Amino acid sequence: MIEALLPILQLSNSPRIVNVSSSEGHLEKIPNEWAKEVLGNAESLTEERIDEVLNEYLKAFKEGYLETKGWPRYSSAYKISKAAMNAYTRIVAKKFPSFRVNCISPGYVKTDLNHNTGYLTTDEGAESVVKLALLPNDGPSGLFFSRNEVTTFD
Repeated sequence: MIEALLPILQLSNSPRIVNVSSSEGHLEKIPNEWAKEVLGNAESLTEERIDEVLNEYLKAFKEGYLETKGWPRYSSAYKISKAAMNAYTRIVAKKFPSFRVNCISPGYVKTDLNHNTGYLTTDEGAESVVKLALLPNDGPSGLFFSRNEVTTFD
């Protein structure tokens, strides 16, 4: 989606990308040390390296070896996809320094995914996402937010 919209974003005076993530995408949720190292090393992070991680995950999934290969036991696809998106957020932020590119966990929002067991309404969850979309041009970029607070990718 980002690649498709880049030409339009580059025309903007204040390009913003807000990737909605989850605390489940924190690297501490991934037992696979190699994947954690690749996705956590901001200096050597590339799209190709993210693809390597995703391909290794898919291979283990297809072969039925997720847990023995160090991938998350529960909600593994969700956790890996969010961790990969978080890593990609940092790549895009570095590649386009005039953009404000961040990811955010809006909190435990009542959604179909959690059978509406969240404690935040969708309006309350959207509030922090919209705040990131409205950052000033000198605002932060390449960060992970948990609601309104900066947190780590770990």
